[in-house]
Amino acid sequence: MLNVVIIGASGYAGAELAALVQKHPHLNLHGLFVSAGSQDANKPFSSLHPRFLGLVDLPVKPLNEEGMAEAKAGTDLVCLATAHEVSMELAPQFLAAGIKVFDLSGAFRVEQEGFYDQYYGFSHNQPEWLEKAVYGLAEWNEDAIAQAELIAVPGCYPTASLTALKPLMSAGVIASGTTPIINAVSGVSGAGRKAALNTSFCEVSLNPYGVFKHRHQPEISHHLGNKVLFQPHLGNFARGILATIYVQLSDGVTAEQVAAAYAKAYEGQPIVRLCQHWPSISGVAGTPFCDLHWQQEGNQLVVVSAIDNLLKGASSQALQCININYGFEQTCGLI
Repeated sequence: MLNVVIIGASGYAGAELAALVQKHPHLNLHGLFVSAGSQDANKPFSSLHPRFLGLVDLPVKPLNEEGMAEAKAGTDLVCLATAHEVSMELAPQFLAAGIKVFDLSGAFRVEQEGFYDQYYGFSHNQPEWLEKAVYGLAEWNEDAIAQAELIAVPGCYPTASLTALKPLMSAGVIASGTTPIINAVSGVSGAGRKAALNTSFCEVSLNPYGVFKHRHQPEISHHLGNKVLFQPHLGNFARGILATIYVQLSDGVTAEQVAAAYAKAYEGQPIVRLCQHWPSISGVAGTPFCDLHWQQEGNQLVVVSAIDNLLKGASSQALQCININYGFEQTCGLI
């Protein structure tokens, strides 16, 4: 059994991951931690997330000096469901102790000059680990994930978008010089557990945000190798992402070529489902799947991608990467 510690366990993604680890046949949930000043410190996990009562009953401990020593002791791997700057500082400390890191934040996702200054508002002070980090888009980076010490789990919007777009990019069917347009809607859990007026169910309707400046746009563009136009929206539902993506195809690309691109990319990949119907949030919420469907008219292609933002967009993809890294079946503990 591998001992797993989760930092940031009181948040939505951290809580989902704790439950997944607890049920995994090869993993032992070794400890749950939050920042030393968190109001959730020293509370039972199940008091913060009552639906996991009887499944995960560990205490949530503060990551002070004593907590850090405890988090390292006997631990094989750590999952960071923490703020970006916090992950940037914590990851090297665990890596130096020989503990593998699976980071759910954005701290190690993009190695690009000035990226973190421009899009995250801080200067990255771990360039050596940023260079070594492997992007954890599970279906596309399996070989690198299997060898990595530090896996940067992709963002939820990038996971939905890249899963839809990379088969087309790989097949070379996107028209040169064009910009795919991603119109995506996320549930309010994507904003995190901390209370805020603009993410209150009583305040949220359906509204765009982050116009031209959302940090996931450059993440998607970087890992696709093609500029995209990305516009997120906040919907008044708890969890899930639905991304509708508009792509201009090269002249002469047939429907058979598009279907072949998706079939080649995801043959034998059980987490990505190529559907015969348009995906929906209700079809993926509470599951680790990414559902895809598309339709073509001439050179225009519409692709719809649906995921659970807390699972395939965060915790279940982290577990998928753990499975790959340690040689377990990708679906172990997930399906």
